[in-house]
Amino acid sequence: MDNDNPDLLYRVDARNPRVARITLNRPARYNAIGMHTPALLRQAVEHANDDDAIHVIVLDGAGEAFCSGYDLKDFAEQPGANPGYQERMPWDPMLDYRFMKRCTDDFMSLWRSHKPTIARVHKYAVAGGSDIALCCDFILMDDDARIGYPPARVWGCPTTAMWVYRVGAERAKRLLLTGDLIDGRTALDWGLATGAVPLAQLDDAVARLADRMSGVPRNQLMMHKMMINQAIDAMGLQHTQMMATLFDGITRHSPEGVWFKELAAREGFRAAVQWRDSGRDMPQGDAARDAAEQLRKSR
Repeated sequence: MDNDNPDLLYRVDARNPRVARITLNRPARYNAIGMHTPALLRQAVEHANDDDAIHVIVLDGAGEAFCSGYDLKDFAEQPGANPGYQERMPWDPMLDYRFMKRCTDDFMSLWRSHKPTIARVHKYAVAGGSDIALCCDFILMDDDARIGYPPARVWGCPTTAMWVYRVGAERAKRLLLTGDLIDGRTALDWGLATGAVPLAQLDDAVARLADRMSGVPRNQLMMHKMMINQAIDAMGLQHTQMMATLFDGITRHSPEGVWFKELAAREGFRAAVQWRDSGRDMPQGDAARDAAEQLRKSR
């Protein structure tokens, strides 16, 4: 594959040539999802699927964290419109849907991959980073790592909609109605993570699982994965993703979403996220419209 873009790296594991390693490689931004990340990820997964020598795919993150979600410096902090936000109103929900559905489908290449995928999660897999992790067949975590979807509080809905299928309805509500994070130990207890170990043992845990599957014939891996995925599809995954992706666009263009965007543009995304996650009341409805207008005027 074309690996000229340094934001994502692809290599064959030097220890086991049946394992492909895909690395999110924006460590200075905690591997935040940039404009090209979803397409690069799909390209790497497709490359691994086309290589008959590969049996297993491992996805990890360079530096101090797995993935901190969509890059709010690009999508929230910059004033004006971007592919995830239309400044002019009324906004076009289908334009937003087309962009976000493509990102969702790119992430879902991990789920649809004919070869099993393992997410190696350390430090954080939050917001869009949790979307990516939950699209993998297996999640192996540093037991002190955190995973969850804080933008559920404002300005986001997880477009892959995998939470309910991975942890059940009540626990999905527990996370998405609060935006709270859980650690690796809790993720293991909830059945979200396949394993949770101290960070120093994480590479060994990933290698053991990858090695165990790498000895299975490719067609066996493919058939069993297809059979299990079909059960999830029969539960309505694609319909749920359609609704979630539409709702995600609404969250970014609602009065509260516009306020959050203007707050990030005026005060910086760190200040906006700190308010969002603190539990402090956020303006709603007309109050949010008025607050967004004041922020816009004060830029």
